[in-house]
Amino acid sequence: MDITIDAGSATPPYEQVRLRIAALAASGDLAAGEKLPPVRALAAELGLAANTVARAYRELELAGLVETRGRLGTVVTARAAGTSAQAQKAAQAYAEKVAGLGVPPETALALVRAALGL
Repeated sequence: MDITIDAGSATPPYEQVRLRIAALAASGDLAAGEKLPPVRALAAELGLAANTVARAYRELELAGLVETRGRLGTVVTARAAGTSAQAQKAAQAYAEKVAGLGVPPETALALVRAALGL
């Protein structure tokens, strides 16, 4: 994930993480439903305490920008990505259906591209 912490900034590290994740979601670099790294993994990558990253995730969740799904992890919400909730649900339903049919992800994406005329 493209996050850099500026140790000399007046902005606390958790806020830098929160702002960057929100910006990545708003720009489309993080899509609705995309899973964020686990707290400990991101903290280690950034050289921060796990509690710092956990606070950023909590703040994002309170703002409705991410959703924690227990063991399934934390994902970007449709609201954060500027995608309609209906579109996100339809994509999730399609992904579950093709996975259940044993369709490989590349084939499933090709089917969607063809259906969209891309």
